[in-house]
Amino acid sequence: MRVLLTGASGFLGRHALDSLERCGVEVVALGRTRPHVPVKFIKADLLSVRDLRPFLREADATHLLHLAWYAEHGKYWSSPLNLRWVDATTRLVESFCDSGGRRVVVAGTCAEYDWKHGCCEEESTPLTPATLYGLAKDVTRRLVMAICTQHQASCGWGRVFIPFGRWESVERLIPSLIEVFQGVRPPFGVNALAYRDFLHASDVADGLIRLLSQDSNETYNISSGEPTRLSEVVLILADLLDADPAPILELASERSGEPLLLLGNSLKLRALGWRPVLNLRQGLVQTLRGDSE
Repeated sequence: MRVLLTGASGFLGRHALDSLERCGVEVVALGRTRPHVPVKFIKADLLSVRDLRPFLREADATHLLHLAWYAEHGKYWSSPLNLRWVDATTRLVESFCDSGGRRVVVAGTCAEYDWKHGCCEEESTPLTPATLYGLAKDVTRRLVMAICTQHQASCGWGRVFIPFGRWESVERLIPSLIEVFQGVRPPFGVNALAYRDFLHASDVADGLIRLLSQDSNETYNISSGEPTRLSEVVLILADLLDADPAPILELASERSGEPLLLLGNSLKLRALGWRPVLNLRQGLVQTLRGDSE
């Protein structure tokens, strides 16, 4: 197996690259920014390059793990860049298959689901995204699956729920809470009674890599399958940082439009032999340790 990895310098991409290296998999990174570890790197802007075939011939990869997408916190939900990434992704997969690629794995999102259903299952929960981001990902899935079928290649689609860990944007929930407890930013309120499905990014990466070894055209939730109240996240972080959780919890309030429960059933992925290595507390310890290195 020789894997072409996009998004290798991003949050999930860094964890995926580390996991692939631990598994001894040969990796070629494709993108604008050189990765954090020394691997073969092909510089290319996927949004700008129209003909990707020369880059893919140079990569000579059998498998594609596509993680690159627009992910600027707070903006990606409605950004028109989502539409450009639909186009870039389909062109990439088409070129990869034309170049002899055999297996494609793409990171999708829990935002493809109708969140009113709370617990999301691959085969039964409606795909009615409420955001442009979720819709763009769902459209991309349909196109990529069709392209792979036409080229007799296979495609695995991993719907990622709520990853956290080292290299996460400081504007996201857990890094923001850490900065509050470290005295870097002022307290803010959270939807303390809401349940979310958190999964450490290294476990997300391992789930995506597990899909690389399959050969079926299937969609999988990459999730812990364990609901955690946001108040519990606050309490664990406060305990680990020897801080007072009260300033956060006193500001807690229900958020209009946010589901009380957002959970992914991960039994389908677990049937392939994947299991999360880190529970929430262990993942937060790992995150704090990584941020201090």
